[in-house]
Amino acid sequence: MAKITLPQLEAHLWESANILRGSIDSADYKNYIFGLLFLKRLHDVFSEAEQRSKKREGSGGGKNARDAYLFVVPENSRWQRLQALTEGIGEAINEAFAALEAENPLLRGVFATIDFSDTERLPDKLLQQLIRHFSAIHLGNSNLSEPDILGRAYEYLLKQFAADAGKKGGEFYTPNKVVELIVKLIKPEEGMRVCDPTAGSGGMLIQAVDYIKAKGGNPQRITLHGQERNLQTWAICRMNLLLHGLLDHRIEKGDTIREPKLVEEGKLILYDRVIANPPFSLSNWGLEEARTDQFARFRFGMPPKDKGDLAFVQHMVATLSSNGKAGVVVPNGVLFRSGAEAQIRKGLLEEDLVEAVIGLPPNLFYGTGIPTSILIVNRKKETAKKQKVFFLHGASGFQEGKNQNFLRDADVQNIVSAYEKWEAVDKYCRVVEHSEIQANDYNLNMARYIDASEQEAQIDVQEALRKLRELEAERSESEGKMLRFLKELGYDV
Repeated sequence: MAKITLPQLEAHLWESANILRGSIDSADYKNYIFGLLFLKRLHDVFSEAEQRSKKREGSGGGKNARDAYLFVVPENSRWQRLQALTEGIGEAINEAFAALEAENPLLRGVFATIDFSDTERLPDKLLQQLIRHFSAIHLGNSNLSEPDILGRAYEYLLKQFAADAGKKGGEFYTPNKVVELIVKLIKPEEGMRVCDPTAGSGGMLIQAVDYIKAKGGNPQRITLHGQERNLQTWAICRMNLLLHGLLDHRIEKGDTIREPKLVEEGKLILYDRVIANPPFSLSNWGLEEARTDQFARFRFGMPPKDKGDLAFVQHMVATLSSNGKAGVVVPNGVLFRSGAEAQIRKGLLEEDLVEAVIGLPPNLFYGTGIPTSILIVNRKKETAKKQKVFFLHGASGFQEGKNQNFLRDADVQNIVSAYEKWEAVDKYCRVVEHSEIQANDYNLNMARYIDASEQEAQIDVQEALRKLRELEAERSESEGKMLRFLKELGYDV
């Protein structure tokens, strides 16, 4: 029997969204579909473990399956039980989730935000159809054409759901190529601690692992931490990591600014790499709590109460180890706004923490066309880079899309290559001394340092007049021919 391929799995999973379409708001598809996908995956792998145990032991395979597979799937969570039901299906799914959490400490809280008991939106007939749809595919390891196919299919669904959800999509998903770019700029390595303080669905942490694997490193020798405020998104992040085989990493629930949870012995945990796409210009970000912050994260100043961008940047700086590096997406206003934000920029620059400003193309992110850049922060700059900032105007390198633009492989590579070379390229990138930035009152606006405007072509007036006369002569000749033809046809002209 042929094993399922990634395109087949993607198409089948996306069809489950079409089943829900019209009954459930598109922004909520992901919660129900990811929950059932995860339940079906756990059940099918556990069933495989049971079958192997029965073959080895002859009987009593269930107990051995518990030892053979990381997760235990109790009787109340078995897929066959859900298949057999014709009513009360929503409550039965909720019970299956609860039983899974009770048996598996790693899953505590993962299903708590998913509620199938709303019979108006999720009637039994609709749930029967959804269960039949998931029953048509076997998600055990024996039926997968490649080991990471579930994780990749999950990422595909996240992208599709983000596009479907419009503005809300940006709350849990950062476009893949933007994440790839940041990861390649900060270069995580085997043995490092990596953190995303606004973890979303976990894509940045997963790509950090993928980068290390691509470089020949051991993905088991990396520590991943994160924190996410939205409970539904936190659950999606946990499922995403688990489906990628990343089992023993720490993702906390809660508000990173108001209540940082990644703490040991009363101190912030420090990281070798920090990567994030915080919410843009967040209002009500936690100014009052920040004023009495016990971790001294905001020593460069308090951001405006209606723009929390530099609160997240300062949190990231505070969690960097002595040789740590961070990459963060920020709206361009962070680079040039005056007042409190200017003072914070001054502090960051005076401590020589800002290594690069990478301008991004417009309209890359779901639900917003706001101009953005990547800030690279480095606590241990190379000697040649001290007291300097690398500016790169990457706004013109992209593929235009119908509703959203995209970075291409070549665009990512061009930016990474220029950043690594650290040399000036006309109208594209430039190394700027701190003295020049200071003279500009610590303004980091790209236009101050790189003139990316296209030079207007010089017009040769005499040549233009000559061509105009030629065109006029040609027109006169054509008019003369037309008049002769009209006279021959009997028209009085």
